Amino acid sequence: MALPEQIVTVDAILFDLDGTLIDSTPGVISAWKTFAEEYKLGSHLPIVQKTHGRRLADTLRDETICNIQDTKLLDSEILRFEDLVIQGSPVALEGAIEFLAQLDSHHDMRTRWTIVTSASRYYATQCIPKCEIPVPASGFVTADDVSEGKPKPAPYLEGAKKLGIDVTKCLVIEDAPSGMQAGNSAGAKTLADFENCSEEIKRPTYIIDDLTRVRVNWENSKIRLTIDTRRGPGSD
Repeated sequence: MALPEQIVTVDAILFDLDGTLIDSTPGVISAWKTFAEEYKLGSHLPIVQKTHGRRLADTLRDETICNIQDTKLLDSEILRFEDLVIQGSPVALEGAIEFLAQLDSHHDMRTRWTIVTSASRYYATQCIPKCEIPVPASGFVTADDVSEGKPKPAPYLEGAKKLGIDVTKCLVIEDAPSGMQAGNSAGAKTLADFENCSEEIKRPTYIIDDLTRVRVNWENSKIRLTIDTRRGPGSD
């Protein structure tokens, strides 16, 4: 049986964005509703769940979804979709700003975290400041920076590379099955944040309800996390 409070020490933290640090659910649902109607996809809600955490380029190109193969059209539809999500007014999730403030409070820790998102640079550049999330000192990784998106390991390998840290010494914090698979495949430790999770996540190293359950300190040139893994009422 796992202890309610666990200590983990890592060299760096790699955060997913949507569903982990920010809640963009209303905008995502609205965007998929619009696209489902226009592309005659039927109910949009199963698509929201199926595509959560994946790059738009991959989902819109998917033959079972929108089947957009023309590159110019794909690029314009990605932009239109992300604008619809932004119009849904994404907000920071509970505990996210405070958690990142803890990391940024120490000169060494502030260079040991980054964001690895399946969204485009256009979207991330707008949503991160809009949600009052601090911009990582080392920059962030977007869908535009990798040739393969989640669930492939490339995004998190790129995130670790950006920080100059061995990915096996990193902790990936995710809410999506595709992102958790990417983190596991990359060789990182993984923490599942269930605050906004819509589907079962398999094989995380740690599980929490939300980011208020984690405290961080800088100790012996490493990030020391105290993780409260007790699940709240209604948790499985």
